Amino acid sequence: MIRIITDENIIDKEMLSKSYYGRKVLSYLMAYGVKYDFCKFYLLEYDDMYGYLFHMNSTMVVCTEDDIPTDELCDFIEMNMPFRVEVSQHLLSKLNKLSNYQQLRRTMFEFSQERQSNVSENDIDDNPKLDDVYSILKEGFPNLIDYGLWLTDTSHRVRRGISKVYIYKRFTTATLMYDINDTVLVGQVATRVKARGSGHAREFLYWIGSELKKQGKTAILFALDIRKSFYEEIGFKAIMTEYVFERKDIEKESQQKGALK
Repeated sequence: MIRIITDENIIDKEMLSKSYYGRKVLSYLMAYGVKYDFCKFYLLEYDDMYGYLFHMNSTMVVCTEDDIPTDELCDFIEMNMPFRVEVSQHLLSKLNKLSNYQQLRRTMFEFSQERQSNVSENDIDDNPKLDDVYSILKEGFPNLIDYGLWLTDTSHRVRRGISKVYIYKRFTTATLMYDINDTVLVGQVATRVKARGSGHAREFLYWIGSELKKQGKTAILFALDIRKSFYEEIGFKAIMTEYVFERKDIEKESQQKGALK
């Protein structure tokens, strides 16, 4: 049974904190709670098995440690039709009946090396104008979600201390999406077109990973296979490969790069 959650006290936050999927759900729970209509949390409950589903804008995340039945879940996904569905990987084969979706392969990387950083902190703006951040992201991700949605979510998460946004040398941006159990998800990394090839993203990502490691934290990020060598050269190591579902009927450049044939 899938039912909406109106009391966050029923949520097993310890279970959520154990995995990437759970931490992503937990970060939005920490940012919004369960009171907003545009950000919904659901309990997946089947006899002695359970899990959680989070849905906001174009993304749906499913986290469970159990081998829950998926017929109802498939119907729920196809009724809501989010652009991307991220699921605990043991459920992948049971969701193949999703006719409107294809699987996209990506790799999780973890920062693992330390060396002298060439980044000057004078070049880092750790409290940038969010309009400037969006402007850089829009050059890197032409299919980025609507400005209003992005601004509302990002500004809220920054105010609540869930996320941290940076601009480096006015050309590169990166966001620490969350910090849970000393695991920090790095995302929304982009460089302005005119500064590409300058090494800004490479230098800045190394600085982020190194600084977090000094604090006893682990930086993780996701990338498609075509970027694997780039992150390995920076100092990140691949720790797992996984698959997400993305809709077939929406144009997006990255879909074909990692799609299964």
